[in-house]
Amino acid sequence: MKNPGRVFLVGAGPGDPDLLTVKAVRILNQADVVVYDRLVSTEIRKLIPETTRLIPVGKAPNCHPVPQHEINRILIHEALQGHTVARLKGGDPFVFGRGAEEALDLACAGLSVEVVPGISAAQGCSATTGVPLTHRGLASGVRFVTGHSREGRPLELDWDGLADPDTTLVIYMGTTNIKNISAQLIASGLSRRTPVLAINNGTTPSERRLKTDLNSIAENLDREQFSGPVLFIIGRVVNLLGSLNDHRRRTPFVQPSTPQVDIYV
Repeated sequence: MKNPGRVFLVGAGPGDPDLLTVKAVRILNQADVVVYDRLVSTEIRKLIPETTRLIPVGKAPNCHPVPQHEINRILIHEALQGHTVARLKGGDPFVFGRGAEEALDLACAGLSVEVVPGISAAQGCSATTGVPLTHRGLASGVRFVTGHSREGRPLELDWDGLADPDTTLVIYMGTTNIKNISAQLIASGLSRRTPVLAINNGTTPSERRLKTDLNSIAENLDREQFSGPVLFIIGRVVNLLGSLNDHRRRTPFVQPSTPQVDIYV
């Protein structure tokens, strides 16, 4: 009987392959099998040795060709065959990545699992846009929430708690529900003029940015027809967009790491 292999839940970061951790690259080079998500970029997959077996298990909105229980089964099966398995997930496995669900199933099967953290989409988009998630005098805290509910259920969030002008609100997977989200925040007391930054395909060469306000975000986002993942940053820190770029223009040897398109409305 083969000794069971190990499973590594590896964060692929927000898209830019340069933002992979050293440990993530090492694990990808050692793995026998890589089970990867839809948002893992082609550039990152090219870093995986050609001899490694790749298993795509990506999900898209309202399209889950490989349901979560089947992903868990694949991980357990491959590890029981004695393979070293890298479960490659966009961003960080424990930030809206269902990594804990996979880790629990693996542990219940008696398998060794290790989490390799990745740079989250919020961190990556904050860095590329120059918009900090916290800033003295503008935001004393930051909250991450999902804008997507399971199986089409109503989105139930602590709207009163989220409508805090002193806190930066970061919304993952919120494109479909952004109209409802903005209406709920306004109804709970957050100013309709609160600035909002939508970042599409953050940290990649196709990154696009839309700066608007809470009252207009749904209408303007619909007009732009972004394709791919969108992250929303809501709060006064968004007004700092462009400040870092202004400094870069005064400092020629500092250049943006990726091209981008800025849209102001």
